[in-house]
Amino acid sequence: MPPRRLPVPPALTLALSLALALAVPGSLQAAAPSAPAARAAAVPADLVDTVTPGGLDVAPGAVGTWTIGDLAVDVGLDTGLSVRAGGRTVWVAPPAGAFVTGGRGSVSWEENRGYFWPTVSYTDRLPDQSVDTVVGSDASVVLTGRLSGAAADDASYTLTVRPRPAGGAALVVTTSAATPLTSVALVSGRSAHAGVHGFGEQFTDFDLDGRLLPIVDREQGVGRGEEPITSLADLTNHGAGGTRDLTYAAWPSFVTDDLRGLRLDAAVASSTAFAVADTRDPDAVSLELWSPSLSAQASAAATPARLVTAQQAGDRRRPLAGWATRGAIVGLQGGTQEVRRELGRLLDAGANVSGVWIQDWTGKRTTSFGDRLWWTWQLDRSRYPGWGRLVRGLADQGITTTTYVNPFLVDAAPKGDRSIRNLWAEARDRGFLVTDDTGAPYALDQGEFEASLVDLTDPAARSWYADVIARYVLADGVRGFMADFAEGLPFDAHLHAGSPATLHNRWPTLWARTVRAACRRAEQPRCVTWFRSGALGQAAHAPLFWNGDQLVTFGREDGLASALLGTLSAGVSGWPLVHSDIGGYTSVNAVVKDYVRTPELLARWAEYQAFGVVMRTHEGNRPAANPQVFSTRATARAFAHATRIFGALTPYRDRVVRAAARTGVPAMRPVWLVAPDSRAAASETEFLLGRQVLVAPVLAAGATSVRVAFPPGRWVHLITGREYAGDRTEDVSAPVGRPAAFVRADGPWSTRLPARFRAAGLDHRSTQAR
Repeated sequence: MPPRRLPVPPALTLALSLALALAVPGSLQAAAPSAPAARAAAVPADLVDTVTPGGLDVAPGAVGTWTIGDLAVDVGLDTGLSVRAGGRTVWVAPPAGAFVTGGRGSVSWEENRGYFWPTVSYTDRLPDQSVDTVVGSDASVVLTGRLSGAAADDASYTLTVRPRPAGGAALVVTTSAATPLTSVALVSGRSAHAGVHGFGEQFTDFDLDGRLLPIVDREQGVGRGEEPITSLADLTNHGAGGTRDLTYAAWPSFVTDDLRGLRLDAAVASSTAFAVADTRDPDAVSLELWSPSLSAQASAAATPARLVTAQQAGDRRRPLAGWATRGAIVGLQGGTQEVRRELGRLLDAGANVSGVWIQDWTGKRTTSFGDRLWWTWQLDRSRYPGWGRLVRGLADQGITTTTYVNPFLVDAAPKGDRSIRNLWAEARDRGFLVTDDTGAPYALDQGEFEASLVDLTDPAARSWYADVIARYVLADGVRGFMADFAEGLPFDAHLHAGSPATLHNRWPTLWARTVRAACRRAEQPRCVTWFRSGALGQAAHAPLFWNGDQLVTFGREDGLASALLGTLSAGVSGWPLVHSDIGGYTSVNAVVKDYVRTPELLARWAEYQAFGVVMRTHEGNRPAANPQVFSTRATARAFAHATRIFGALTPYRDRVVRAAARTGVPAMRPVWLVAPDSRAAASETEFLLGRQVLVAPVLAAGATSVRVAFPPGRWVHLITGREYAGDRTEDVSAPVGRPAAFVRADGPWSTRLPARFRAAGLDHRSTQAR
């Protein structure tokens, strides 16, 4: 099967006709191509495929059952391989076909500003498999055989199955050939079209059946299918519109409706190589890793929640400091006095605020995309005079200050601030930056300025950067920060150690390790940091994650609805605590449509996040063009109301958050995770906070009601007190200020939570009065 190219977006004609008009301040800018053919050729696309499994030949002498304790390995002539642990099947081969395949070829990359598009090319495909021998011992069961295809040069393989210390089974595939393989796949069986969930943070669907997914971290795009913005961004910024497959956080981990799961072993270096997941076969899930070997972990359980627990067993996770879940963390900027004024408006409106997030502490730089920051990582004293007094004064009010940092450095010379160190120049002179083919610092285009990555493979560079963060970012009482980016390592970069081929997808973990070291050196072991880029093993170093840069719309493609989908997918993949920017981030004047948030979107997003783990706002990339939570009395009152909901949930949410950190089961859960056999299980527009609170956020502009698929049981509306029968679907009134949220009528919080809502003035009569 040839590699698949994504189609050119349908709004191509419109995009072409508007190209010249877009060269205006504040809009996406580029020169127009001369013809549609040039446009189609100019938009990059993923060209990916996998080796389609072929036939399976099992030698008669290889048939049998081998056991190690409670682990049993069954090999059959027609059934291939199945693995049982504790009496439960944890992994099974697809029916009558190969379950290990191999290939020879290459992956080339096109890159632009953190976007990466792979092209997979095969010289040999080895789809057919034999199982020649099976040997058991006290520690493992080892299958050996051949992989073959049209190429004359077959390969031998070894599949070793052993008990996993944390439960389930470990499956390790190694290969050997005169001409080494460049890729190997493990093909897992499933019942026909059984739902597939995970593979990191996927923003388009919770059920990934029927997809071909590149597993690579990259910018997610602006629009991702919403028009006209997607085609305009593609046209003017070389593919920046994105597709449904682009994500900041992809990694090889999935679970299925058959209550089995598989993930690659984070402790093995090759596990973060580029991979492709293929769920197009209704009976299988193929995971092809571009490495000659593969190490996987298989799990199974009686329920989806127990399955996630089993898959995440043995992992370490960072606890989240309690202050972050007590009230809102408000994104503010503009200087010392502006921060005080903006915060004062919210406090006067009665907002429950536990933190502020001041991203422009290093100074503002303006580009055509909007307001950006100086990545010099030292205080801009002219913008924030009296910074220490500001932070201390906020602390006296019970408000914690957080800021911003990322793994890039920029040359500080153009800023003209002689009071700060030029960290980029220091890192360059000490050899601490990622380099290009010439040995110079790799200059990465950030949109009207360039930046270089600190080389996180160099222990000395990592230690130096951790010191920088501890000394400057976590100074003066600052207790945390957004740890942005980490998906941008170029595949042609040169590193102190290792290759980008395996380290690109590991970069988020290296970044999280660096941040964790900085927190320790600042003597803040529970400093609150949040990440958008994801990788295997990252949760051991990071307490909190966020969805990244959504568009300021309600849309499923790239707006509020996509944030919910990304949260649900990431949650079953290993990110237990995820939140989003209230109001979205990306605002673009596309001439034919000015993408700005509305007060309604701001209120709805705040309501949605009020039932999440962290409630944090963002002013966006165009703060002046977009309403903020503090802009008017109406927006401040609406936000204050949502923060009271967040506050009313505090004791319940605290328990959920602690359990998520302990077990790996996400705090914000898809209905499938709690009620897998119900009619509500397929819903992708609602979620549960823990097991007891069901939320159906309004995800459409102008809507005053929402259709709720109730899981089994009885459910009580947290604001109106009305009781609803479970296992049915019903339209529920949900005007702004009265979100559709329910507590289990027969659960331990059935009286306590409604009482807290009444005490906070959130009952039906109080909301009607307002």
